[in-house]
Amino acid sequence: MVRKRRYRDAQKRYQLELQRNVLAQPGPHPFVLVLDRLKAGFNVAKILRSAEFFGARRVYLVDIGPFDPSPAKGALRKVPVRNCTSFAEAHTELAAEGYSFCLLAPDASTPLVKAQLPEKVAFVLGHEEFGPQLDGRTDWSGLLPVAIPRFGQTESLNVAVTAGIVMHEWCRRFAGFGVSDVP
Repeated sequence: MVRKRRYRDAQKRYQLELQRNVLAQPGPHPFVLVLDRLKAGFNVAKILRSAEFFGARRVYLVDIGPFDPSPAKGALRKVPVRNCTSFAEAHTELAAEGYSFCLLAPDASTPLVKAQLPEKVAFVLGHEEFGPQLDGRTDWSGLLPVAIPRFGQTESLNVAVTAGIVMHEWCRRFAGFGVSDVP
């Protein structure tokens, strides 16, 4: 009974925050995140919080249902969110706006730090266990696969941590706070 009530309360908060999201303003940086079929209850709100922190233009949620917005700490009100039913929908819209695509994949041969990231980029992040679904296709044009180098034995990073790392790397390169700026 308590679990059902908590779930209903989270759904109400989600609907309220989604209504407020209409007023959200794009972040100052031209990168966006495309979250492809993540588990709604775990990382989405945390990624939104980091996206607001790093100044993301907006976040695309591909086939992600309602989630508890509480861990976002109000970020759902500040970062524009676009719900899409398919990756194709997000890809078409972003490609028309001139975005390049960077797919985070643990088995990619290009490390993130060596990748030629364009300034106007859409970072595509997928489900931790199943990876990005990309609507079952592998032939998307302009999809640059990159990996965060792994030094330990763990097979993958938490997707919210991965999102934070890629946004920091973008900001380090393009927003003017590189390693040399640290006192």
